[in-house]
Amino acid sequence: MLDILAITTPIFAIIGLGYLARAGRLIGHEAIQGIGTFVMYFALPALVIRALTQNPLKEVFDPHYLLAYGAGSLAVFALGLALTLELERKSLATAAIQTLGMSASNSGFIGYPVAAMVLGPPAAMFLALNMLIENLLIIPLALILAELGQQAGNGLRETLRQTGLRLARNPVLIGLVIGMLLAATGGPLPAPLAKVIDMLAGAAGPAALFVIGGSLYGLKPRGMVRDMGQIAVGKLILHPLLVFGVFLLLPDVDPLLITGALLFACAPMISVYPLFGQRFGLGDISAAALMVSTLASFLTISLTLWLIRHGGLFVTP
Repeated sequence: MLDILAITTPIFAIIGLGYLARAGRLIGHEAIQGIGTFVMYFALPALVIRALTQNPLKEVFDPHYLLAYGAGSLAVFALGLALTLELERKSLATAAIQTLGMSASNSGFIGYPVAAMVLGPPAAMFLALNMLIENLLIIPLALILAELGQQAGNGLRETLRQTGLRLARNPVLIGLVIGMLLAATGGPLPAPLAKVIDMLAGAAGPAALFVIGGSLYGLKPRGMVRDMGQIAVGKLILHPLLVFGVFLLLPDVDPLLITGALLFACAPMISVYPLFGQRFGLGDISAAALMVSTLASFLTISLTLWLIRHGGLFVTP
């Protein structure tokens, strides 16, 4: 267990440093936002580009991983949507946003740093695949349903257009497109450009964790225990279980793929989740769910690592 804590403790120590920096007024909210902007617009796209250009494109896009992780995430989304719509009788917009919190991992800010410490270089490949699933499937699906629920008068075509425009400005998606184009050409990057991408990519993990810690400062649950707990349980427990279940249905899957998928699936929800929630009047619930899930993920990630190791799936770099 000590070797597992040796992996998870540094991750959450950096998150704690970000929190303490804000609590001690060493750094302000605007500065945390600035670091987050750097990570989102420069470090994460560079990390994705590096992942796509370091290996042949056919080796990066593993169909088994895309199928299993995507199907598991969709299954969580469908179950969460059914629960909130049919059993709790909530609006489509509310159901879509709450379900987004259960089915989209914080792959860049928490999933990748954890996986990088456990798996090494393959973690970047899993990050690229997860970014495809989250940014092209889960997030658009949730936003389309939420927009339909809130602005039924706009119609499906207008909702799709607005969602598409927002996604087209997503820096991670832009990084994915650039990385795929560079990988498709097959030629090596110029040495200075490759060095810049390496330096930016290397900053993604620690800077992202620091931002998470700073962003958690000041968040308060404010009496939303049921919804907050439902989202957290769906994300930290149901999501990895269903992703793992889909992998079990596939024949002859590399244990490395299962390990990577579980490490990303057991991460808390995307860091911009409160921003999506705020747009649909769910800012407090989504912020509280993010706070609780991030704190609880220390235990769930540690437990997942222990189960992976004792289940014979643990893969070292």
